[in-house]
Amino acid sequence: MTDFTVIASGLRFPEGPVAMPDGSVIVVEIADGRITRCFPDGRRATVATPGGGPNGLAMGPDGKLYCCNNGGFNYHEHPAGLLIPSGQADDYSGGRIERIDIDTGAVEILYKDGDFGCVLRGPNDIVFDSHGGFWFTDHGKNRPRERDITGIFYAKADGSYLEEVIFPSENPNGIGLSPDGATLYAAETYTCRLMAFRVTAPGTVDQTAGLGGAGMPLYRPAGYKFFDSLGIEENGNICVATIGESGISVISPAGALVEFVATPDPFTTNICWGGLDRMTAYITLSGTGQLISMPWSRAGLKLVY
Repeated sequence: MTDFTVIASGLRFPEGPVAMPDGSVIVVEIADGRITRCFPDGRRATVATPGGGPNGLAMGPDGKLYCCNNGGFNYHEHPAGLLIPSGQADDYSGGRIERIDIDTGAVEILYKDGDFGCVLRGPNDIVFDSHGGFWFTDHGKNRPRERDITGIFYAKADGSYLEEVIFPSENPNGIGLSPDGATLYAAETYTCRLMAFRVTAPGTVDQTAGLGGAGMPLYRPAGYKFFDSLGIEENGNICVATIGESGISVISPAGALVEFVATPDPFTTNICWGGLDRMTAYITLSGTGQLISMPWSRAGLKLVY
């Protein structure tokens, strides 16, 4: 296991890391409905408290945070000391996309269930493209005897457009774009597949690329594992947080496993990069409530915003 530094502990199921220019990292605390800024010196500050289940985060063209809010999970404490999500929250507040002012903490609902005829059950992860729009996944919700069938969406940052572009998708989770923007990647949790979609225009993919429609399976590991969120390296590799095996699976654009970087938490959920050279990885260990950093072998992709 690579040596790492604990940036913050005691977080309530952290996810969605966003590395800031000042060296701080903003994360969501899904279980507490809170967005938290973690500083290198150990300080923490609450950015906003949107409630529900803030999940994926991305910086937008207006300098505000865009948040996928899944509406909330129930949780249980595992005897091993892990906090584990357990289905749709009893007080589920609905899926939505929120825009958050970092300076004031003001939370605006940009899109909600039913807008533009779209069904939003559990928005999960988000990535902006070079045109100022964003892709996001809807992971859906689990209930005792049913699971939502969900899709992948494209939206404009000004609240004027929302479309479910890819449906159905098997509980999509992490999402990212190749360095040239020509390929959209999405990680499916329960099938543990990394899917690739050919982007043909902003908000559009080739719907005939695969045997059953849009998308081609790029990689699937053996064993009892699940894929969570992902990040992209500067060279195009896709780094997928892998639950069960505990770590980050690094996959080439050709679909080969480049390496596996182990971590000490079975609920390793996301990765981003910071530093001047973007060779410091920030990883969320959600089960144990930690944000860690570690040196990375290759640079992370510079995000559009």
